[in-house]
Amino acid sequence: MFEHFATNPVDYFVMQSEHENRPTRVLQIIRAAHLGMCFGVRDAIALARGQEGAPPLTILGDLVHNETVLADLRARGIRIENRVEDVTTPAVMITAHGASDKTKQALKERGLHVLEATCPLVHHAHRAVKTLVRENFHPIIIGQRDHVEVRGLTQDLTEFDVILSEEDALQLAERPRFGVAAQTTQPIDRVRHLVGVMRRRFPRSEIRFLDTVCQPTKQRQAAAIEVAQRADVVIVIGGAHSNNTRELAATCRRFCPRVHHVADARDLRAEWLVGVETVGLTAGTSTPDNVIDDVELRLRILAGEMPISSQ
Repeated sequence: MFEHFATNPVDYFVMQSEHENRPTRVLQIIRAAHLGMCFGVRDAIALARGQEGAPPLTILGDLVHNETVLADLRARGIRIENRVEDVTTPAVMITAHGASDKTKQALKERGLHVLEATCPLVHHAHRAVKTLVRENFHPIIIGQRDHVEVRGLTQDLTEFDVILSEEDALQLAERPRFGVAAQTTQPIDRVRHLVGVMRRRFPRSEIRFLDTVCQPTKQRQAAAIEVAQRADVVIVIGGAHSNNTRELAATCRRFCPRVHHVADARDLRAEWLVGVETVGLTAGTSTPDNVIDDVELRLRILAGEMPISSQ
């Protein structure tokens, strides 16, 4: 049977042997202090769900990079299209990742009612980039070139560079003034490192850095490091295409050799818990609370199915 000792933030689950009155298995599960959905994602989902019963709605692109959330929206009759020309409903929603002014204008020219679900912190990044351009800095975006947020940040620009590695930074052409901003979900340590690389590479250039990495990302990265340093195994929960979830997993791997990125509880494997006493949990900013809860519950069940070795 199971005895449940509820403590906060760590739960201990002890499987009692049927033949002796002592615990044979103890699994400690540590949740990161900051994990799961941020306010920007919650607000975007609430806005989309609030359109139920209104004129038909299309979301331009994935509202968030989480298939559980997207499946729920589709079940509510909300369409998802990736191209402006494929929108056939009277209303269209910009995702939490934002969009360029050019894209928004194209939607309005088609006579569509445009709903903004853009995260306020992505809006801040757009304003930062516009400020750098207005003040005659050549814009550098630290992020993934093909990510929807980065496309939104750059589509209105005539000249720009996108970098993600030291090699990218070292290949930049010299310019008198560089203005640096970042995709909001990039690890701040990477961003600061690349700014430092640029400053060493171009000592005669003026380099202005505007920190556009969002606070929820910074909090989740710091909390993930703390968990990874304490755990035998870390489970990172989030969509396969979620950049911030992948970055959480990469950060955890720097401090824990056994890290697994799962979309939901169905991806968990019992063999991951062999010889494990402590499991760390963290989750990306588009991961619903119930998905995190399901993963934790499944971990408890898997641990209970594994008897302790006699060794």
